[in-house]
Amino acid sequence: MAYDEVLARRIRQLLADQPGTTERAMFGGLGFMVEGHLAVAAGSRGALMVRADETDGAHPLLAPMQMRGRTMSGWYETAAGAEIADDVLAELVEMALRRVATLPPKG
Repeated sequence: MAYDEVLARRIRQLLADQPGTTERAMFGGLGFMVEGHLAVAAGSRGALMVRADETDGAHPLLAPMQMRGRTMSGWYETAAGAEIADDVLAELVEMALRRVATLPPKG
């Protein structure tokens, strides 16, 4: 399954004014990098993937992300095809931006 292009467009609009933002196709999804750090992605399974700390990861729409049977520390995702209201998507993207801002600069 390819990523949700509508979701990707909505994320792109939210990050339009964010300095240092780039996009990268990865694993069938579309990742949004901020200063070289993957922050959020329209995942290949139709889910929104969000980088967040444990407190933010407790958001009711998010569950710990699983990849190949392993829980990915610091990564959360919505259910595939989840209906995400604009204000909630903005909140989740902001959550990811807060987390990425705490990471060391990429060399």
